[in-house]
Formats: sequence, structure tokens, C-alpha cells
Amino acid sequence: MKELTKAEEQVMQVLWEVGEGFVKDLLPHFPDPKPAYNTVSTIIRILEKKGFVAHRSFGKSHLYFPAVSRERYRTEKFSSLMKNYFDDSMKQVLSHFSHTGKLKRKEAEEMIQILEELKHSNDS
Repeated sequence: MKELTKAEEQVMQVLWEVGEGFVKDLLPHFPDPKPAYNTVSTIIRILEKKGFVAHRSFGKSHLYFPAVSRERYRTEKFSSLMKNYFDDSMKQVLSHFSHTGKLKRKEAEEMIQILEELKHSNDS
């Protein structure tokens, strides 16, 4: 799967949030300062060429919707991050976040709970 630019990701975030829409309907969902109509339209056409967006035509108007789910993109992006920066090791990811102070105690306890449940489900 191709990488998205920051602007392309921003448009995809809006499309994933709203589900579908004409360009004019998407604009209010962008944070200020809002991008220009033509900018969003151009980015959507680029995303369509990349296979991330599809459309249904209504005369000359196009109703755009995501062709790639947020979950699929997140999985691909995280897999790439793990492979390129953490040698495909979840242990290295957790170690990184614990050493940078990004992993809070409550989250660590919740992760331990998830790992315990996983351990017990694999034992059966």
C-alpha cells in the first residue's frame, strides 16, 4: 500500500469520519484554517488514483467515499513502522514507549491484562 502525504491523510481522516460526501460537504469537517475547495478536490482525485478513494457520479458531481478502511491503513502503516524502526518486534515498541515516558501506568496495566487474556486463550 502506498504511503500518504500529510495532506492526503488529513483528507482521508475526514472521509473516514463522515463516510462519504461531495467536496463541498467535506470542507466544514476540516480544522481551521480550512483548505480551499480546489485543494481538497485535487487531493481527492490523487487519492482516487492511488486507490484510497472511490466515487459515485451524479451528473457532473461526484460523491466520494473511502475505498480503503481506516483499520486497513492503520494496520499497514503500523506494520511498516514496526518493520522499519523496531525490527518487527512488539517488545521493542513497548520498550521504546516505556523509556520515553509515553506509556502511562494505567495503559501498561491494561496491556498486561490483555496479554494475560491472550496467554490464557492460547493455553486452551
